[in-house]
This record gives sequence, C-alpha cells and structure tokens, in this order.
Amino acid sequence: MLILTRRTGESVMIGDEVKISVLGIKGNQIRLGVSAPREVAVHREEVFKRIQDEAVQSKEPLECSSRPEIKVVVSNLE
Repeated sequence: MLILTRRTGESVMIGDEVKISVLGIKGNQIRLGVSAPREVAVHREEVFKRIQDEAVQSKEPLECSSRPEIKVVVSNLE
C-alpha cells in the first residue's frame, strides 16, 4: 500500500487517466474528487461490496471496470 500525505487542493494521479483530488478536510473526514474515464467504475467501498454481493447472489459475472488493476477505495480517516 502506498501512503501519501496531501493537502486541500493537491491531487494524486493513478496512471494517465485517473486523478484523485483533495477538495476539503472537515474533522476526521476528507472530501475527495475523482476524475476518471467513463469506462472506469468508481464506487465507495461499501457500495462496491454491495454490488459484488448482489452479483454473486444473482450469479451474474461482475464487471466493474475495463481496467481491473485500478481499485479506488475511499474511506474516512480515523
């Protein structure tokens, strides 16, 4: 896991196409902006897990991204 420190207004690039920007910090939460191509699915972790669970229950193949090597997990800071 790569650990980075960013301030409000700063960003992190993932590859050439995905940009994660720190928009604000309030208490123990950060507000992030994610810019990615339409074909790259971006979900909060709890939503992603629910999508996976529903796909398993319905036995449908899970296709969340055309670039499976990209995983964006956003969680609250502790």
